[in-house]
Amino acid sequence: MIEWLRNADMAAVPTDFAVVLLGMLLAFLCGQSVAWTYMYTHPGLSYSRSFVNSLIAIPIIVALVMQVLANNLVTAFGLMAIFAIVRFRNILRDTLDTSYILAALVLGMAAGSQKYATAIVGCVFTVLVFVYLRITNFGSRHRYDLILNLHWTRPFPEIGSLDRLLDRHSSSLVRASQRTNEGATGIDLSYRLLLRDISRIPDLISELRGLDGVSRITTVKAEDESEL
Repeated sequence: MIEWLRNADMAAVPTDFAVVLLGMLLAFLCGQSVAWTYMYTHPGLSYSRSFVNSLIAIPIIVALVMQVLANNLVTAFGLMAIFAIVRFRNILRDTLDTSYILAALVLGMAAGSQKYATAIVGCVFTVLVFVYLRITNFGSRHRYDLILNLHWTRPFPEIGSLDRLLDRHSSSLVRASQRTNEGATGIDLSYRLLLRDISRIPDLISELRGLDGVSRITTVKAEDESEL
């Protein structure tokens, strides 16, 4: 049975099953590394177990594809025709997921084309980059801590007292919007504050409530400006 399996491939070039198994095993290990990295670094709400599983399966499948091609131009064109018939449709919710898919494809190609050292070095470096992006939170921005909404009932030229109060508590403030409602007195104001001491938010709210002309105070803690 084993001897028949060894001689069952009728291709022009004999199949080296040790090379095939080594390539697929390396592809599995690389896919496992990428999948574990994805599980550790994924910060959003779009986590999918099937996507993680695909990160393991894709390198193995691609490695097998590269082994099947084996510099055979006829087989390559036949494989392209098959892929043209079968359509894969999947909407990736996170743009970084595309990078993981691409990494899985390339690592599978390296393992399947017998570039084992390239696959190992590429896998290690890719994993380190993904972990670096996760640990450093690279790309996120934090320009304010608090979104403050309030209603100002005094004349607008007297708003300087409000601005001075906010200046005492914040190192940077931006009046994001001001709106006047028809038939109503006063102005609805919205501020973005980068606080000097975020633990003193209750003191800020208390002082605002004690300031004449301020009412309907609402606050929202701001998060980093990043996609979830």
